[in-house]
Amino acid sequence: MTDITEHLSSVRERVRKAAERAGRNADEVTIVAVSKQQPADAVQAAYRAGQRHFGESYVQEAVPKMDSLRELDTVWHFIGRIQANKTRPIAERFHWVHTIDRERVARRLAEQRPFYAPPLNVLIQVNLGDPRKAGVAPEEAAELAAAIAHLPRLALRGLMTIPPAGLDERAASTYFARLAKLRDDLENAGFSLPDLSMGMSDDFEAAIAAGATLVRLGTSIFGRRAARPEPSPDGLGDGRLTAAE
Repeated sequence: MTDITEHLSSVRERVRKAAERAGRNADEVTIVAVSKQQPADAVQAAYRAGQRHFGESYVQEAVPKMDSLRELDTVWHFIGRIQANKTRPIAERFHWVHTIDRERVARRLAEQRPFYAPPLNVLIQVNLGDPRKAGVAPEEAAELAAAIAHLPRLALRGLMTIPPAGLDERAASTYFARLAKLRDDLENAGFSLPDLSMGMSDDFEAAIAAGATLVRLGTSIFGRRAARPEPSPDGLGDGRLTAAE
């Protein structure tokens, strides 16, 4: 797994340089290593190289992996689509959820978060105009943020988005800037939203320039993998391909 160590070193250097160009500190940017479809030993290799934050999209894949790695002080991020009837293991096992786009889902996560666990860190997924993606419309984000802010077992941390595939750097930058402006507008309305989850392996440097604090990187750390449909009906999702990383 020496390739993972080398890839992480390269990614960290790219994050550092991107932050520097934007006049930011690299410590402001958390790398979430997207470990979906990766074996536990790949996660262990990344952990040994200093990586602590990992992203998963499929609960039925993630839970056994978490169990096998329970001795590690990893921070788990759920970055996949959420079905309202599949929220309990997410509420119980994850530290972050990036993909809330319905009040019903938020309420179920809050109700099912164990009393002994700290509040679940959550982000609102915003759809900026891609019909293939999930997410709340920008004009509906404030209403959802207000609903989440009143749920005691959730800690609203910010916004997340997934741009359409195939954008060039300029187009991706515009997309990320729109999410950053929406966050600023919501903060001006009284919400505290310190985090922006945006940027993947092909565009994370543009996302950092626009203010990303969480970048979701899979390919650039673990290498290419074959696309797979989200499991259905016993998993999360509706059978369409995911694009969280």
